[in-house]
Amino acid sequence: MNRSRWIRPSAIALFSWLLSWSVAGVAEAHIALVSPPHRYAENEQKAEPCGRPGGTRGTNVTVFEPGATITVKWRETINHPSHYRISFDDDGDDDFCYPASKDDLYSCPSVLLDNIPDEPPPSGIFEAQVTLPNIECENCTLQLVQVMYDKVASGWGDNDLYFNCADIALRAGGGGGPDAGAGGGPDAGAGAGPDAGSGGTPADVDGGGCAIGGGRAPAGAPLGLALVAAWALRRRRRR
Repeated sequence: MNRSRWIRPSAIALFSWLLSWSVAGVAEAHIALVSPPHRYAENEQKAEPCGRPGGTRGTNVTVFEPGATITVKWRETINHPSHYRISFDDDGDDDFCYPASKDDLYSCPSVLLDNIPDEPPPSGIFEAQVTLPNIECENCTLQLVQVMYDKVASGWGDNDLYFNCADIALRAGGGGGPDAGAGGGPDAGAGAGPDAGSGGTPADVDGGGCAIGGGRAPAGAPLGLALVAAWALRRRRRR
C-alpha cells in the first residue's frame, strides 16, 4: 500500500484546519465588559443592543444597591480611535438609544455617562464610575457602547459601534455580587476575566490583538502549527 496516497490528503486537511483556526483566533473581541460581566461570549458585540442578534437576558446577574455608585470595568483588545458611553435600562434592553454621529452625546435619558475617553490605562483595564438610578428592578441592564471614529468615512451606521451588556438587578441590601439564585447557565461569566472584580489585567489578555479568553491558546500558536504542517507536507512531496 502506498502510504503517501492517504498521508498527503490528511496533511492537507490538517494544514487547512490549522490555518482557519489561526485566522479565527485573531478576529474576535474588540471590547469586553469585565465587571459587571458581559452577557455573552466576548466576540459577540456587533449587533445592537447587546452584541448578539436576537439575544436574550442571561443568568449571570449582578446585584447592586439602588442608587449605588459603581465602577464599571472593561478592556479593549483592538485599539480604535473612539469614545465610550454607558447606559441603563430598568426593564430589559429596549430603551437604549444610539448616537446619530460621533458627536451625538447624551442623546436619550438612558445614557448615564458619555464621551468617556479611549485612553488605555497601564493595567489594560478601563474604569468609569456611574451612579445607578435609585429604584429597584429585577430585569435591568447596563450597556457599554464603543463609538468608533475610524470608520465614519464609509458612512455612519452600526459598523461604527460595538455593544456589550451586563445583566443586573437593583435590590435593597444588594452588595455588588452575583445573584445567588442565578444558577450560572451557559452564558454565565462568559465575558468576565479570571477575577472580574480585581481590576488587574487578566493573564491571557493579548494587548495587540483580539485573541482573548480563559484557557485559549496564544494567538500565534495555531499559525505556528499550520506552518509546521506545511513544512511537513512539502517534505513529504520531495520523497
